[in-house]
Amino acid sequence: MVAVAIIAALFAAQQQQAPAASPPPPTASTPATGTVTSTPTTTAASPTPTATSPEVCTTLVVITRHPTDILDAARALFLQSDVAKRYGVRDVVFKPVPAAQWRALIQAGQADVAWGGGPTLFDSLYKDGLLLPLEGDEVKSALAQIPKTIAGMPMMRVGPDGKVYWVAWAVSSFGITINTQVLKDLGLPEPRSWADLASFEYGKAVLRGTPAAGLSSLTKSTSNTRIAEIILQAYGWDEGWRVITLTAANGRIYGGSEAVRDAVIAGEIGAGWTIDFFGYTAQLQNPATRYVVPNDTSVNGDPIAVVKGTRCRQAAEAFVAWVITQGQVVVFDPKVNRMPVNPSAFDTPEGKKRADLKAVYDYMLHLRTINFNDTLALATENVVMYYFDAAVTDNAQLLQDAWAKLVKAYLGGRIDRAKAVELARRLGEPVTFKDPDTGQMVKLTLEYAMKINDKLKDPAYRDKIYAAWREAAREKYREVASQIP
Repeated sequence: MVAVAIIAALFAAQQQQAPAASPPPPTASTPATGTVTSTPTTTAASPTPTATSPEVCTTLVVITRHPTDILDAARALFLQSDVAKRYGVRDVVFKPVPAAQWRALIQAGQADVAWGGGPTLFDSLYKDGLLLPLEGDEVKSALAQIPKTIAGMPMMRVGPDGKVYWVAWAVSSFGITINTQVLKDLGLPEPRSWADLASFEYGKAVLRGTPAAGLSSLTKSTSNTRIAEIILQAYGWDEGWRVITLTAANGRIYGGSEAVRDAVIAGEIGAGWTIDFFGYTAQLQNPATRYVVPNDTSVNGDPIAVVKGTRCRQAAEAFVAWVITQGQVVVFDPKVNRMPVNPSAFDTPEGKKRADLKAVYDYMLHLRTINFNDTLALATENVVMYYFDAAVTDNAQLLQDAWAKLVKAYLGGRIDRAKAVELARRLGEPVTFKDPDTGQMVKLTLEYAMKINDKLKDPAYRDKIYAAWREAAREKYREVASQIP
């Protein structure tokens, strides 16, 4: 009953668009590592110099989850900007540390800005009172340029006081990168949802010996693991596993998400699971490729915020304003290749060269996607990764043989659609197996997955249950195949 209550709570949380939090009360700031060289004035920063000088901070400290490609490009451009000169900023020190260390750094006054890491992390910081509202004239002017929502998801966190506590600097999504020429040659439609890749229609390519879809082993790709989690939340646990398993049956399983992307670019497959910027990279390398945002995926804004304890609040806000305005050109760097949040970015010389990104941006403005629940995903993440590899990756040939037999029987008229759908459901549903601890037969339900998720951190236990899943899946595939005429 406890597990049921947990599940109910998690699904309830999944429906919430924003945390129910009150803004933090004003408190005295703890000195940060940002170096202040003159006394701040009470005049807010503005886009152009004014008669009243802004505070001067020689160094800004930014805690971040971004890779060096983004950070190096941003630092170089910002330090050349009029904004940096106006505030006397001579260096931006990036601290790419794990999210678990952020609170301690903020509470110790050792950061001015937090940048990147996803809405869940920033909402948690906001609820704990560790983010400051973005209140200066300069940053407010910049905020006015940002859409409040994209794909139905918030691009800024607005508190009950009407103040903005974080704003997105880029839009992140997970989708399908397709090779239009390959799909055309195979006579397959372009996918519009995750389920399309798991369809009998895509099974036609399997019968031709050229599987059309591709995905990674989940233990070797965090982005493909997230896609699997999105599917499980979009379709539900049992149906989600059917979609995931039959996508693998319709395709090839690779040793990483980069390999999936490269296979699409090379024309080895027609469609593959990818994070957005892998799709954008593919579009640059092969004009026949295109990144598709399914209508049942997750889209979110990647936040940036000023943190409590900064002694360089005006300069920090000015940096945020720069990132979401002039600094948006960073996303067009071929090494970065992200989706800007500010539509004005496409009016720059760099943005005008990326009509491919603009088309996706315009599409996402009106798309409605799922409200992804990170807490629910983390509660089953170990199970999702290792179950996929045990049941699907390790049994790929057996699964694909059974699926090919089913597709052939259905398309050949030997079984009707109702029977084919039932056998496909059976092929893809989570296994019933012998629990290695109790010896009892159990089904891998969502409740059971949550119960054992943390136990998979123990290698000995993980090896036992992995073997049980692999064998149970093997028996299931053989049993389903035996029922196909």
